Formats: sequence, structure tokens, C-alpha cells
Amino acid sequence: MNASEITERTRRLIDVAMGRTPAHMVVRNGQWVCVQSGEIIENTDIAVYGQRIAYVGRDASHTISESTHVIDAQGRYLLPGLLDAHMHVESGMLSVSEFVRAVVPHGTTGMFIDPHEIANIFGLKGVRLMADEASIQPIHVWVQMPSCIPSAPGFETPGAVVDSMDIAEAMSWDDVIGLGEMMNFPAVINSDPKMIREIAETVAAGKVVGGHFAARINDHAIHGYAAAGVEDDHEGTTLEDAVTRIRQGMKAMLRYGSAWHDVAEGVRAITELGQDPRNFILCTDDSHSQTLVDEGHVNRAVNQAILHGVDPVSAIQMATINTAEHFRLTRDVGMIAPGRFADIIVIEDIDKIAPILVIGKGDVLYQDSQLRIPPPQFRYPDWILESINIPSQIDKGDFTLSVNPSGRSKVVANVIGVLENQAPTKRLKLDITPNNGKIHPDIQRDIAKLALIERHHGTGKTQVGLVHGFGFTSRCAVASTVAHDSHHMVIVGTDETDMAIAANELIKIGGGQTVVREGNVLASVELPIAGIISNKEAETVSHEVSMLLDAFRECGCRINNPNMQLSLLALVVIPELRISDLGLVDVTSQRFIPVIEP
Repeated sequence: MNASEITERTRRLIDVAMGRTPAHMVVRNGQWVCVQSGEIIENTDIAVYGQRIAYVGRDASHTISESTHVIDAQGRYLLPGLLDAHMHVESGMLSVSEFVRAVVPHGTTGMFIDPHEIANIFGLKGVRLMADEASIQPIHVWVQMPSCIPSAPGFETPGAVVDSMDIAEAMSWDDVIGLGEMMNFPAVINSDPKMIREIAETVAAGKVVGGHFAARINDHAIHGYAAAGVEDDHEGTTLEDAVTRIRQGMKAMLRYGSAWHDVAEGVRAITELGQDPRNFILCTDDSHSQTLVDEGHVNRAVNQAILHGVDPVSAIQMATINTAEHFRLTRDVGMIAPGRFADIIVIEDIDKIAPILVIGKGDVLYQDSQLRIPPPQFRYPDWILESINIPSQIDKGDFTLSVNPSGRSKVVANVIGVLENQAPTKRLKLDITPNNGKIHPDIQRDIAKLALIERHHGTGKTQVGLVHGFGFTSRCAVASTVAHDSHHMVIVGTDETDMAIAANELIKIGGGQTVVREGNVLASVELPIAGIISNKEAETVSHEVSMLLDAFRECGCRINNPNMQLSLLALVVIPELRISDLGLVDVTSQRFIPVIEP
């Protein structure tokens, strides 16, 4: 917007505030949750002109004419629209448009999306496509340019590569708000030229550098990471993590998505140590469609903070003004105040964020339990629908794990240990008895086979390992082309034949997730857009995911959100142990290790 357009907008807002021009909408008689002052102010009216607020005060009757849409809040609370400070749309397996339709009823009017997943598959053109769809939404969707593509060079084969020139180009785009999570923290603290240049391009553009420090705080690493200019971090899972990040000048982002539940521990820094809540920000990071449709979005994180002792106004600040200040956007969002976008939610109970009315950019988007957003009008190009490049049918023999020499009666295996509701894994060293020189799954000990098939470049290269923690009790397999970060095909199972059936099912449907039990496909979620996103409505995807999770349970798995746990087994930047198309990775020591020790 140029100076002339801003001049005209400003004049209109002043005229409404002074009563010279009628407001388009007035919300009357509410309790104003004023996050900028930390107060709740009764008997408040809000006058809106176009997309923005013109007046907030005791009586907006001077702004009302016959043409003004008047809404009586009836003494309910008036909150700024909620902002999700860090999230991946792709984790919901939804398009940007459908994700927006799913979260608006929960009070989300702004999202900071890191399209890291699409970038790992299609690079800068994938990010541009997501940004184009983001630009037509009825709420604010800002894009953080993905930083580490691939996330750990040399440890996996990505579908695409993003370099510092790509970062520089993206920083020139108006719809890019900053640099997405700097996942390759080892490279940062070792002054890798590529990573430092990406940060420098972001800083030079005056935009925010996002963090991802997934390591224990036991040396100088967090200090070097902060010195690089990283401004926030959402990977902290402990009280110490939250405190350290704040003291190092970062914002502590506390996440509460479908599987990562870090709010309760992080807010102890506020409730027990008395740290300033204005330095804390709430986010979801990863939420699948069923969570969004049935439970909520960033409002769930706010409710968790309140549940664990944070004052409600402070908790609301953590998803509104704190976020806006962090991203230098307080001229536009984060508070109910003149000149800001008319992003307003109305709730009954200050202790539980459950909107009954949602206004975004001056329009009523949700009211009377009805979504008032028209269906999306965005067409995906053919190239993004053709991403599963595996050259041949998969056979059970592709999942063979042999012992060398074959005559050994017992071996020690490095096994990935799943930690429920956490992104990190454990490196387990387990004794295993081979059968005819081969390692097979062991249901009794909860040891399943794990495989990863390269799916971008047509090599079909397969790596096989072992995993503990899914709790399967029958012959079964699960496969997914959602496999952070490079999104190859990952399969876990207790039977090699079922693993082959699951892999071939995903090849047939063009990507997605599927569960096979005793030779039969129990459930599938089709994800034709880059193999990670559905082209269906959120409610349909939610139902498909629900069926998928039911199928997990039929196989004996009882952990929370196992499909999301599965999708992280290839994430080679989070300790301790992961699998990639190049081998088994010990993330802590940054080296490949054998599945079976010599």
C-alpha cells in the first residue's frame, strides 16, 4: 500500500471516530480485553470501517447510521483475534484454504506459516505456491521462508535445495515475514557459511529469524545460537529450556499442537519463577486435521496456559500482542485498538477461549455456529500432484535386515525409541536373537521394523532399521509419505509382507498414509498434493484421519497421535536417533551408526 492509499484510509478512520462518517460495523456492550494495558474494560463499543477499527470506547452511537451493522455483545468478552506464531499447514494435511476454514471457528485470525515441508519437496516454487494461496485468505497468513532445505546436509537426500540466493529473493516478497525455523543448529554454532548467510539476508531485510534449537542445554551451544541472531525458539520442552531462552534474549515459544505438549512445563517459568509473561509466545507447530476440527487450534494452547496457572489476560497476550510485537506487526494486529485490523472474537468465559463470534478483516467469519467463509477458489498445478517417484513395486524382500556374519546367535541393535507426545526419540541398545541370519520384528518386545524409501529422484533406495514404542500387538504395517523433513516414504510394521502392501498402496494412491493389518488395507488418507496434503475438505480429512487412528488401535497401538510420531522418525535434526535414506543417524554425535553393531 502506497502513501496515498494510507492517507485515504487514515482520513476515513478519523472521520468515523469523530462521527463524520458512519461505521460499517459496530460491536456494542462488550468487556474489552485490552491486551496492550492488561485490563478488562466493561461497557465497550468497537466501531469498524472497512477492514480496520476506527473507534474503541464507552459509546459508539455517534458512528452508527441506518446502514451500520450493529452487533450486541451482551456483556461478553471482546478479544483480539488469536495469532499462531509458528506452524506448518502441511501438518494438518490440508491446503491453506481448508486449514483456514478449520481454524477460524476457534478464533484464529492470523497464522505465521513455515511451509518447510513443501519446500523440501519442491523448493522455492513450492513456497511461492503456498504464499500465493495464503494471499487470498479471509484472515492473515504470513509466510516464513524455510531455512534449512535440506535440514541436515549430508544426512539425507532432499527433493529440493534452498540456498542463500533463494532466501534473499524470498525476503524481497511482501508476504514473507521472516526466516523459518533454523533447524540446522549444529551448522549455525559451527559458523557454517550457508546458514550464516541465510540469517544475514533476513536481518538485512529487517525481518525475523526463527529458531529451532533441539538440543540439551549443557554446553555453549545455546549461547552461540543466540549470538547468531536467532530471535525465538519453540523446541524447548522443560522449565530450564524456557528460562534459558528468555535470558538469552529469545522469545520462548510454547507449543501445544496435536502431539507436542510443552505449555504446562514452559509456563512454570511464569507461575513459579515469576518471569515476565510478555516474553512468552504460544504456537501449535503441528496440528492434524482431526484436532483442528474437533478440538481447536491456538485457543487450545491459551486454554492450557490458563489451566496451568497463567492469568487469563496474560495467556491471551501470549497469543496476540506478544506475537504481533515479535513480528513487528503491532500497527496492524495483536490488539483491539484504532487503526488495527478488525480481528475480533467474542467469548462467554474468560477462563476458556471458545468463540461464539469471529470477525476477521472487518467481516463476520463465524457466527451462530456457522462458518461464513466461501469455498476456496485456488487451483493447484499438475506438477505438484505428481510427486511419488518410486520406480517399481515394493517386495517384502526389500525390508530384509541381515546379520553379518550370519552365524551370530545374538546381536546388539541400535533401536529408535519413540517418546509419546514428544519430538525427541531415545537411542536404545537392545539384545536381539537373529533367525537364519536375519532380524525379524518381535511383537512381544514391541520391536517393529522401520524402513525408508527414497521417493523424489526415482532411486527407490531403501534403508531398514528397528523401532520401539508403537505397541503393535498383531501382524500389521503403517506407511506414510509425510516423513519430516525430506518426506520420503516411511514404513513401520511387524510383518514384511504387510509393509510391502502398505508401501504399494501409497504408490497407487499418489501419496498419503495407510494402515494394513494381516494383508488388508484398513484405512488410508489420500494426499495427492506433494504427497503430504489432501485436496479434500477439512471435515473429510478429519474423518479419514479418525479412521486411520482407529486402524492404528486395531493393530494394538495406544499412543497419542501415532501417525505424527511416525512422521518424525526421519527428522534427522532432532536427537537422538533417526533414519534417513542414507542410513541410521545418531543426531547427538552427528554421525551414521549401524543398525546392528559389529
